[in-house]
This record gives sequence, structure tokens and C-alpha cells, in this order.
Amino acid sequence: MSEVSDRYAVVADGFTARVVGITSDRWSTMSPCTQWTVGDLVGHVISTHRRVMANLEGTEFVEPDPGTDPVEVWQGARDDLAAALADDRRAGHMMGGMFGDQPLESLVGRLVCSDTLIHTWDLARATGQDERLDGEAVAKAMAALAPLDESIRRPGGFGPKIEPRPGADAQTVFLNFCGRPA
Repeated sequence: MSEVSDRYAVVADGFTARVVGITSDRWSTMSPCTQWTVGDLVGHVISTHRRVMANLEGTEFVEPDPGTDPVEVWQGARDDLAAALADDRRAGHMMGGMFGDQPLESLVGRLVCSDTLIHTWDLARATGQDERLDGEAVAKAMAALAPLDESIRRPGGFGPKIEPRPGADAQTVFLNFCGRPA
């Protein structure tokens, strides 16, 4: 297992714990992503995983069927990506996209882990669950996103940065950087 594979497992497990913890009355609750409900947020993370896998496999991306169990669909998307990372050939496959050409493992370490991590917090906040994130994953996500700064601040992306309070911990600094008022 690589560092990225291990980190992805930690981040995906954190998201899984929050998805499994969603009560039936919370799926339509608005999330900190002002355009998305909890269900939309989970759907976004699933779609991101599925888009990466479709790109890897050279297939067409297919949106999840709205009638399927989102917990089950998430677990399948997570398992598929984890299996790809565990295969050295697939993990090293060059992927194109808005972040430039890079191996799947790099794309997961930069984009997928960061996206899943920030949305873990969003999901926890919207559903009243544990908002603590893995400290190492926060540090890696901040390192991956900081150089992109203004390019991620667009409609459908991150909002404006928030100035962290003096003495804020690393998670709060990261969340504020991502436009979340932690």
C-alpha cells in the first residue's frame, strides 16, 4: 500500500462513517454547500469517484440511478477506487484533466482525497455528526489546494477564503481556506 492509498482509506472511511450516520430525515437538509442538500452532497462525492473511474477505464461516466441506495452506491464507488489504487498498473495510469496529466495515484492524493475530506466536514456539519477530520489528511489537502488558491474560487467550487481566528487549529485554517466558517 502507498501513502496515498493509506490516506485515501482513512478519508473514505471518515466519509463512510458520516454517510452511514445520516438519518432518513436528514437527506433533504441543506448542506454548507449552499446549492446542495445532504443527498446532493453525497451524490457529488459519488459522482467525483465515478468520473475518475470512468476516465481510468476509458468508459462513459454514468450518473447514479436516483432510485438506488446512496449508502450502497457510495460504498461501491469507494471500493472501486480503493481497488484501482491497490493495483500498481492502474495506480500509475496517466490521467488527464483540469489538473494536468498525472498518474491516478497523484490525482486521488490531490483531488479525490481533498474533495472527499472537505465534504466529510460538510456532511458532518449538516447532519450533526462528528466534525473532526484526520490531521494528516488535513495537512496533505491544504498542501495540495494552497497553490491552486484563486483558481478554485469559482461558482461550483470554493467560496472566498475566511480569515482564521488567531491561534486557530490546522483543521479550522483548512476549512476557512475552503470558505467554510468552522
